[in-house]
Amino acid sequence: MKNIITMLLWTCCMVCMGCTEGGQETEVVFETTAGEIRVKLYDDTPGHRDNFIKNVKDGMYTGVTFHRVVRDFMIQTGDPKTRPEGYKVKLTPEGDTITERIPAEIVWPKHFNKRGVLAAARDGDEENPDRASDKFQFYIVTGRTCQDADLDAFEQARVQRDTEILYMKKQLANKEKLEALRQARDREGVSNLLEKLLDEAKWEVSENPPITYPHDLRRSYGIHGGAPWLDNEYTVFGEVVEGMKVVESIQKIKTNAQEVPLKEVRILKAYVKE
Repeated sequence: MKNIITMLLWTCCMVCMGCTEGGQETEVVFETTAGEIRVKLYDDTPGHRDNFIKNVKDGMYTGVTFHRVVRDFMIQTGDPKTRPEGYKVKLTPEGDTITERIPAEIVWPKHFNKRGVLAAARDGDEENPDRASDKFQFYIVTGRTCQDADLDAFEQARVQRDTEILYMKKQLANKEKLEALRQARDREGVSNLLEKLLDEAKWEVSENPPITYPHDLRRSYGIHGGAPWLDNEYTVFGEVVEGMKVVESIQKIKTNAQEVPLKEVRILKAYVKE
């Protein structure tokens, strides 16, 4: 009986220890030429978390520059080809990295593009409709404050965009019908069908709007700022816990027309905080 009780106590202890460890988010430190930035990684975006930790431990981010900076928006880094000593990755003839993508883990509205978040860069929707993330590159949001009118405009613009995309898809799906009506020179028939498809697209998007900002997000964007136009489009997987002043100093650096900083800022060292 004593052995059984001891075993039960030991098992409970191990379970509790496991719960504590699981609840502690991983932190990564970046020592840069502009100062130190410390971030925490969210546990509910495990694919991005694990990929990011691997990149850090592999020394992937040591030596990379902040290669894109946009004031009142974000700073971006992680591109392998910006390391002076190079990195063993394949490049396209244009010099872009060829890497496998990380499946999107968009946890919205829980994770949104508020000031200080860490998010994955990605290719555009046309070549990347699933919005999968770049394996290496990431950005940190600085952003700007946005009031209700701004957020309302973002919602309406997203609805219009998605309606137009769905309308085009419906036209492609009805390509043969439209072509037959055009061949028959039935202009009224073409007009009626196009109007019907547009009405369907508007109704379907209105039934499932692409983005609706809840009150707490509106309040956060109004007070702290961020980049709400990226919400529900990019994977947000962490946030800065120390060093936002360093981030702000980097985003104030002058850039050229391609948004490349005129003053080079590099990550000297990156490591997982134990």
